[in-house]
Amino acid sequence: MKQAEFLNTVMPFKDKVFRLAKRLLVSSEEAEDATQELFLKLWRNKEKIGSYKNVEAFAMTMTKNYCFDRLKSKQATNLSLVHSNYREKDTSLDRKTELIDSVSIVHKLIENLPDQQRMIIQLRDVEQYEFEEIGKMLELKPTAVRVALSRARKTIREQLIKQHNYGIKQN
Repeated sequence: MKQAEFLNTVMPFKDKVFRLAKRLLVSSEEAEDATQELFLKLWRNKEKIGSYKNVEAFAMTMTKNYCFDRLKSKQATNLSLVHSNYREKDTSLDRKTELIDSVSIVHKLIENLPDQQRMIIQLRDVEQYEFEEIGKMLELKPTAVRVALSRARKTIREQLIKQHNYGIKQN
């Protein structure tokens, strides 16, 4: 496999790999390192790429495994998550602050989910993979993916409602 063919194969999902790594490792620098490491491994094994049914799914699985290894080894220096891609015009400063706080809370709630649920939320809601693809990546049946996603969303929803209703008495 020549360089141009390799790049045509792997570059379309480069951003997805980075986003998954960032979701798992939190730090942009760590995610960039993980992405670079993944593509280096793919390049070293470029002759085998043609034998994979779905190179993107294989790369996402490799990314997940690499990130989990990094987290287990405690070499990752997690930095705080900064959410900067939400912008809206004509919104009051109070409302903007409230929205940014809500987004930060959701990110923290996602980070506190069990690993499998966190992965499924990332792959389904952010990367927009189909249930069957997620099942293959995580070695789960599509129904198990649906159940885990439902539970993850329910947990986030309940925790978010709890946060927003803090201090409000219910009759």
